[in-house]
Amino acid sequence: MGLAGFKSIPLPLLQLSLSAVLKCGQSFRWSVLTPLASQEVSLGPNVEYRLCLRDRVICLRQSSDALFYRSVFPGPQPSPSKLLEREAETLIWLNDYFQLNIDLVSLYKQWAEKDKAFASFQERFQGIRILRQDPWENLISFICSSNNNISRITKMVQSLCTQYSPMLLTLEHPFCATELLTYHPFPPPSALADASTGLKLRSLGFGYRADFIQKTAKMLVDAHGTEAPSSPTQIIEPSEVWLQQLRRLSTSDAREELLKFVGVGRKVADCILLMSLDKKEVVPVDTHVHQIAMKYYGLKSSTGGKTNMTAKLYEEINTKLFSIWGEYAGWAHTVLFTADLKSFSSYGLPTPSPSPASMPLKKKGSNAVEAKVAYPTPSVTTSDSPLKRKQRSALLSLDEEGPNVNIVLQLPEENLDFLSLIDRVKRRRRS
Repeated sequence: MGLAGFKSIPLPLLQLSLSAVLKCGQSFRWSVLTPLASQEVSLGPNVEYRLCLRDRVICLRQSSDALFYRSVFPGPQPSPSKLLEREAETLIWLNDYFQLNIDLVSLYKQWAEKDKAFASFQERFQGIRILRQDPWENLISFICSSNNNISRITKMVQSLCTQYSPMLLTLEHPFCATELLTYHPFPPPSALADASTGLKLRSLGFGYRADFIQKTAKMLVDAHGTEAPSSPTQIIEPSEVWLQQLRRLSTSDAREELLKFVGVGRKVADCILLMSLDKKEVVPVDTHVHQIAMKYYGLKSSTGGKTNMTAKLYEEINTKLFSIWGEYAGWAHTVLFTADLKSFSSYGLPTPSPSPASMPLKKKGSNAVEAKVAYPTPSVTTSDSPLKRKQRSALLSLDEEGPNVNIVLQLPEENLDFLSLIDRVKRRRRS
């Protein structure tokens, strides 16, 4: 199935479910756009996900067996050859961000064989993988997460972008051409380091987190400096480079560096380690995870009711879950964490026929709605015949330093030209 303006890669929902991964509390800037209230809302190309990077807006849609993507750039449209190169960059970014070199189906199978509790959730909560996010954005997002919920964290992170980062571009709503949406990248450390930031963020409802954000940004800028980039959409600041280099450290050494920042405790540090620094074995422990450990894995509850999360208890839970799930324990925990969220209480269940009273209402002053959808459990089968798969298969291994597990992405024939172009882009980035 084609989609005008989009390229696609065959990728089943078993490997990636956007509706789960982008809404389960890992990343907080993806917008979810749905059709008009009068249109049928269903899984697949009728839902669009967008994220603003420094130099482009990424637009994604999904069917049961394909991921559709396109990039939108500010200013004049690139030439055809330049556009092809930039779309190749987008494909590299998608592979890196969603860690598509890791075979999630194989991991689910391993976890289910070891763990009866996981096995009871695997069919309903397929396609949940860990994102590989920008460490700077991830750091600030999880400072915002302290004593907070997903909805409020999302508002805070979006507010940081609109208040401290220039607008990159405007783009039509995909299902309502008369509605223009504005997109702002995540601000760099230098934009948040000024002493006035704390006061302004407090006025925007950040509370005590306002000072944490400003002081953390200032610590980074003071330690690593800033440079005036030749292009604000292309070059990241030295402190952002330093944060990325924490991926090379051991888990304990990287955690030690993160704990130096204001507002970063063990749980926040572990979220950053797992979601942006490649520490796949780390299990961030909070109340939800503690309850999961007690309910399914035999950890004793406190006789006095509420249990304080001591360092000893935190480590005990971590050790227990690692012993069950192994080196990808952080990935496995995210599936059970998602299953425990109230917002996912109907996820994967059969969708009842909507009654007039349950139809989504239009937002005031807008023709478009963001509807709540109960997504069906993804199908195991794909539409390609064995012969067609053989003809179209190409191994896309874009991260040579990643885990030694690869997914064979079946690229359509029109995308096969990307393979040589991707190699050129990768060589240029390494040089």
